[in-house]
Amino acid sequence: MISLSDLYCVLTAVVPLYVTMLLAYFSVKWWKIFTPDQCAGINRFVAIFAVPLLSFEFISRINPYKMDLLFIAADTISKLVILFVLFSWAKFSKRGSLDWAITLFSLSTLPNTLVMGIPLLKSMYGDDKEAIMIQAVVLQCVVWYTLMLFLFEYRAARILIHHKFINGITTGTINTERNMDNQGGLQKLGGGRGGEDEVVHVIVTTPPLASSGTSDTDSYSFQNFNKVVPDSRGTTFNPIVAAAAAEEDGVCEQSVQACHKEEGKNSTKKKDGEEETPDAIKVTEYSSSISSQILRQILKIVWFKLVRNPNSYASILGLSWALASCWWGIKKPQIMENSVTILSKAGLGMAMFSLGLFMALQPRIIACGKRLTAYGMLVRFVAGPAVMAVASIGVGLRGTILKVSIVQAALPQGIVPFVFAREYNLHPDMLSTAVIFGMIVSLPITVLYYILLGL
Repeated sequence: MISLSDLYCVLTAVVPLYVTMLLAYFSVKWWKIFTPDQCAGINRFVAIFAVPLLSFEFISRINPYKMDLLFIAADTISKLVILFVLFSWAKFSKRGSLDWAITLFSLSTLPNTLVMGIPLLKSMYGDDKEAIMIQAVVLQCVVWYTLMLFLFEYRAARILIHHKFINGITTGTINTERNMDNQGGLQKLGGGRGGEDEVVHVIVTTPPLASSGTSDTDSYSFQNFNKVVPDSRGTTFNPIVAAAAAEEDGVCEQSVQACHKEEGKNSTKKKDGEEETPDAIKVTEYSSSISSQILRQILKIVWFKLVRNPNSYASILGLSWALASCWWGIKKPQIMENSVTILSKAGLGMAMFSLGLFMALQPRIIACGKRLTAYGMLVRFVAGPAVMAVASIGVGLRGTILKVSIVQAALPQGIVPFVFAREYNLHPDMLSTAVIFGMIVSLPITVLYYILLGL
């Protein structure tokens, strides 16, 4: 049974975090101490200096050679299971979508382990469990945030292709062979007049890209994709059209390079017994080649973003120092130690203060509506911990470590996934509600988990 002294220890660790957050909230909402520009400066200081140094300080203290492999396995398996279920739903269900798969993965698997998890779990289960939480932080920063960036960039690339090329087909001007010099038209395969089912090569002059809400999608370099490629018959076509069309159902089949001109038809089909033409084989080859080029572009963008992210440096440097110090038995020089801790000690409070500023600047705490908020809270505080419990029991976790794994999965929503969602404009209202409302209800929910697991 949980004693009152244990509950008081938990409140001692968590309540100061809420006091800091509420002070920031009142200083903007009621007292008008900070302007929005000043809040932005404080948030930038937290993102660039305070939180990365806090991460480095925690990570550099662990012993990587004595990590709990069962906990790491349970955490990894639970996330992979959720990822598989969500992407299967997005692929095979009519109501599924890539956008919601990414958002639900963030909600169910990426808690606020660094800011809330470490002080909360230490007070609940002892100082020796801090290492478990730091291991979860390392995995989040190095593995899962990288995966999230990849998914966001993949989605951004799909949006860019759709807007620039699929929409370009529908809005482009259709010309005959008399206007072959105009690159906004269509050029036929043959020289004669054809029927309505005639296969055509498509070259489009793309209109200005509509605002898709994504930042950084314009940074893709598609110059190589826009080249006009001559085929074996001397005519020309743009290979990106075929690759983009292959991405969208109902536009074109993957083995062809153009659509029927007749309204209501979506793809050209081979007649029974007719062999696949060399042109169709060629377009298939172009499609696979372009897909690999797009994948390389996505990986390149993800790499550039990780290189510019100070949290990535903090995680890698902290892990590198932990490996070296534990292997050779060395300690940080005192000058280095003091330089890091002077800001890292303020990192936790500044992170909570920044979150309070963010809450105060929002027009509503529940920005996405009550229904989506309820769904998000169920995913965050019920579905995620349930899958983590099954995975933990499956790999053999028992006792206190099992309780730690379940409670850390029931922590409030992490702030970094919301930053990604806002940057790529993918359900930022739902993620902001999960962060804000989740912080408000997280204390009673985690204490409830603590009590139930202790019975």
